[in-house]
Amino acid sequence: MSANPWFGALPAADRKAVLAACERQRLRPGEMLFRQGDAVPAGTGAFYGLVEGRIKASSLREDGKEAILVVLEPGNWFGEISLIDGEPRTHDATALGDAEVMALPRAAFDALMKRPAFSHAVCRMLAARVRSLYGMVEDATLRSTRARVARRLLLLARGDATFARYARPVVPVSQESLAMMLGITRQTLSKELKGFAQEGAVRLGYGQIEITDVPALESSSRA
Repeated sequence: MSANPWFGALPAADRKAVLAACERQRLRPGEMLFRQGDAVPAGTGAFYGLVEGRIKASSLREDGKEAILVVLEPGNWFGEISLIDGEPRTHDATALGDAEVMALPRAAFDALMKRPAFSHAVCRMLAARVRSLYGMVEDATLRSTRARVARRLLLLARGDATFARYARPVVPVSQESLAMMLGITRQTLSKELKGFAQEGAVRLGYGQIEITDVPALESSSRA
């Protein structure tokens, strides 16, 4: 877990306190950790750290259309919003395959929030997510589809919600999931990806996309 930039930056004493208070929970493929709109009454709920597997944060429209907000990877922590404001869960959290999380109970989370270093770290986490959300709104309203695809691939290369300092060359995402992240059709995404592939910027594979020319993709992201 300490390999995650956010968790790794916590003081050692706070990391130990978090891990000591956590409870392990296994999830089966497709199992939901919580649903959008779930109430989190005072004194209940948990702050979650993903140990293994992947979890998608998504919303579902009445007509069944799904929007994937982010795909969480091992090391990521999530679920703090409802613990802070007491409002219902903002999205669905569903396991993509077998997964394991550590659940930090509400009482332990509240106690840690009284520690300046931990509370400041949570504030930085929220600030990073707000910046990311503003970027997504800007992309959706001001940028071309080509630029949006390029920017999301570059974000996914850093772990999406992980905000890793260095990008990895292979992004583990299916074209179907990427289309749902961007709110576009699979056909539209396929056209853009094929264009990037022909230019040598990416290499398409089963369930993954390899970024082979980062500068070219960065150039396209500004279009």
